[in-house]
Amino acid sequence: MPRTRWLVGVVVALVTVLLAAGCSSSNGDKSSSSKTKAVTNTSLVADQGPEPGAQRLHFEFGPLTVNAGQNNISTSFAGIPKPNFDGWIVRMTPNLRLADGSVPPVDVIHLHHGVWLNLSGHDATSPHLPERFFAAGEEKTVMVLPPGYGYQYKASDHWLINYMLHNLTSKPDKVWITYDIDIIPNTAPEAAHMIPAHPVWMDVENGSVYPVFDVPRGGGHNGTYTFPDDATDPYHGRRVKNEWTVPNDGVLLATAGHLHPGGLHDDLWLQREGATAPKGHDKPGHTDTAHLFSSIAHYYEPAGPVSWDVSMTGTPSDWRVQVHKGDVLSTTTTYDSSRASWYESMGIMVVWMADGTGGVDPFQKPVDASGEITHGHLAENDNHGGAPAPNDFVDATKLPSQPPVNQIVIDNFVYSRGDLTVADSIPTVVQGQSITFVNKDATLPIPIWHTITACESPCDRSTGIAYPLANGTPQFDSGELGYGGPPTADTNTWSTPTDLPPGTYTYYCRIHPGMRGAFRVVPKPA
Repeated sequence: MPRTRWLVGVVVALVTVLLAAGCSSSNGDKSSSSKTKAVTNTSLVADQGPEPGAQRLHFEFGPLTVNAGQNNISTSFAGIPKPNFDGWIVRMTPNLRLADGSVPPVDVIHLHHGVWLNLSGHDATSPHLPERFFAAGEEKTVMVLPPGYGYQYKASDHWLINYMLHNLTSKPDKVWITYDIDIIPNTAPEAAHMIPAHPVWMDVENGSVYPVFDVPRGGGHNGTYTFPDDATDPYHGRRVKNEWTVPNDGVLLATAGHLHPGGLHDDLWLQREGATAPKGHDKPGHTDTAHLFSSIAHYYEPAGPVSWDVSMTGTPSDWRVQVHKGDVLSTTTTYDSSRASWYESMGIMVVWMADGTGGVDPFQKPVDASGEITHGHLAENDNHGGAPAPNDFVDATKLPSQPPVNQIVIDNFVYSRGDLTVADSIPTVVQGQSITFVNKDATLPIPIWHTITACESPCDRSTGIAYPLANGTPQFDSGELGYGGPPTADTNTWSTPTDLPPGTYTYYCRIHPGMRGAFRVVPKPA
């Protein structure tokens, strides 16, 4: 292909990737040097080193500048390091590192998400995209294919990463995205017997400009919220995004889920017209739909399912599921909705599939076995937060009122009125009226986005991965105030609801949870 045509193709593909795997932003590097369920029968998949014939290779993409307060999505336009020989990839493990070699604490900088794409292939569920073959969030799930199967790789393949780096602080830094790859070279004897495995990207918001949804506190049933099932018109009358029609007979080999704090499990389902799933292993209300697997969130977090201190379960190594041409594969994701609202949530399962007619027919025999967690507690999740912090924040409920105001400016990571780090009085608004917040940081040369999100009063405990939460009553959230398309609200202003009853309301920034503030609604004058 002529170089000009190749470059045009890359640009078109990147634009589409940014729309479907996340979003673009002018902020950040564009190139670089080289139903609640208990977790039962869950074991840790011990890393015993590369399987026979495989080499473990370490790669690093960076350095990447992480600006103060950054929360943007970008793409490695120049490509990323990868193996220099043909072979079969059987395992991948993601991470981040700082310049000193340490892993950054999750409450300081974390990899909100990363998607590895192969421009030399076409995506199974979105053929107009490059092939999405690996994904990771801050849960850092390890991808392991069962013995005998591998992702066929050529050194000539062109890889990219679509990534979102989140700096929760006002201090800039540099990081490297790292990834270890176990690969069996084509020259190894074991390569002669490898069976190709293909990635199938399943996503409850597959193809969306920003593939997220909100979980309202109190939504769903019995303290849990399943998307898209519990949402009202989740796809706005348009195509269903969490389904994929299987194009040919095959065998499902492995999967694991990705979700955000508050998430409980991702589920994989298979619908077959005219078939009946085994009783107790069908989808409620859909006897023609069999349950294939639950990727369950195993939280190490002492406060429960509210942080990134989590490991997802993956399928056991002997999991094999027979699928037929015309079957419909789908995924759902379930969050805890009893404790807080969860904004900009995700539910993704990358499923690996081989061609053929082997495996267990899920309509003849249940296949939804218990999974195995891929790692234990990670040290970067040690700062849980939630301890008394009288030296950091004041108790807004004990402070006197200011005269009514109609505007609060956010400037340099501070709510100019009622910021709980410095306030000696609280701004007020008369019942039935609004205060308008203006994010001045959003108009900086390197913009910074902030939210105003209701937090249970007094919202004055120490910042960590599990505190604060979006658990205020009533609930309100401004979205990410800034410009540039998703994930921003494409505005730098937001006004408080006019129906708030009298009282003191505390809030925080979901992007920078050390930012806290308060305002007070006072009764109308008699």
